[in-house]
Amino acid sequence: MRTFSLFIGGHPVDGIGRRDVINPATGGSMGTMPVASAADLDRAVEAAAAAFRGWSTRSDTERAQALRACARAIEAHSEELAQLLTLEQGKPLNGLGSRFEIGGAVAWTDATAQLSLPPELVEDGPQGRVEIHRKPIGVVGAITPWNWPVMIACWHIMPAIRAGNTVVIKPSPLTPLSTIRLVEILGGVLPPGVVNVITGEDALGALMSAHGGIGKITFTGSTQTGRRVMASAAETLKRLTLELGGNDAGIVLPDCDPKKIAEGLFWGGFINSGQTCAALKRLYVHDSIYDPVCAELAAFAAGIPVGNGLEEGSILGPVQNARQRDIVASCVEDAVAKGGRLLLGGRPGNGPGYFYPTTLVADVERGCSLVDREQFGPALPIIRYSSTEEAIAFANDSQMGLGGSVWSSDINRAKEVASQFETGSVWINRHGAIQPNAPFGGVKQSGIGVEFGQEGLKEFTTIQTMFC
Repeated sequence: MRTFSLFIGGHPVDGIGRRDVINPATGGSMGTMPVASAADLDRAVEAAAAAFRGWSTRSDTERAQALRACARAIEAHSEELAQLLTLEQGKPLNGLGSRFEIGGAVAWTDATAQLSLPPELVEDGPQGRVEIHRKPIGVVGAITPWNWPVMIACWHIMPAIRAGNTVVIKPSPLTPLSTIRLVEILGGVLPPGVVNVITGEDALGALMSAHGGIGKITFTGSTQTGRRVMASAAETLKRLTLELGGNDAGIVLPDCDPKKIAEGLFWGGFINSGQTCAALKRLYVHDSIYDPVCAELAAFAAGIPVGNGLEEGSILGPVQNARQRDIVASCVEDAVAKGGRLLLGGRPGNGPGYFYPTTLVADVERGCSLVDREQFGPALPIIRYSSTEEAIAFANDSQMGLGGSVWSSDINRAKEVASQFETGSVWINRHGAIQPNAPFGGVKQSGIGVEFGQEGLKEFTTIQTMFC
């Protein structure tokens, strides 16, 4: 079993201790995480600040070339990263699992390399010339979650360094090792200190968001933690990008063919075993096709194998940690106690690991936790509605506003309904299909700022207006 270290200023650093990292498929240790101290954080910020002086002066072309080199390095180590990711996160190697995630990290890195922020001309006339220039912020602190650890690390790191910043990243203590290895790989093609990684418990993230040497925090995680990050960042007036929780609703209009949409609905809700911020978490189906949709969705879901992610036949894996599995189980139990009807699953086994079966619960309403809160796991409530106006009101009846979807054979009608969603993103006849050239972010309690594309790249810069 390999020992991993912090990576600061281009060099491994031991930290002040070690902590076990658990394989969610077995419940046993798969490795150990180095624990960073406050002094280690200071050293990482100092290394990033020193690297910023040179990195920020690199040309746009040089930084684009560096990102392409990063993509090729990740690609060369893709199977190693996928295996490590499966061991600590639990997702299968195949399907929309670890190999898919590493491939996505490569693709996002390549796409980010193609972005740039040239000066914008505001005015050029007798009164003079006015230009807007985008400048890097400095040291960016990135705090990432346990559900897509490598992909989200690249979402944070790549636009930050593309814009000329340097990075100190802290992954979740539940899935730290794949991020450490990612940063080591990036360290082979980037100057020392451009990207640094520290690992430790959640308190380390609080030190980062309050740290005076960090100019921006980009955080992906729960709304509750996002509030704390925002509060602790206020003292130093840090810039923030917060991609927080979601309780995404999907509305199935009565003109749908249940058999044709079953697969799309399933993967909208159960990608990564439902452990995705922008997964489909509430499904509203019209009275007229409610029973056929329930039947087709249950039939499709029953055919998807769940197992240890290292087994090539597994398509879905365990819940990543015991606490989250217990949250999912509690939500399902509450739904059933309040009249919900189990179509599939709902009865976890007694084997090792944190497995929870693919679960569909019909005949539920507002007032149960499976509908009202973000379950973040492999359980989907299916809610009946009678009118489209009623469904839209139900969908918007949430403090969260990350994503939503409309399912219909009439695209124009679907767009009309979709435009009424109070969300940062909305999909038609699919759910959660993000892409690197389109901005992504939440409204209401689902976040501040956006990621991806030109708009996401701008989040890692400040504006300097030049009057000539």
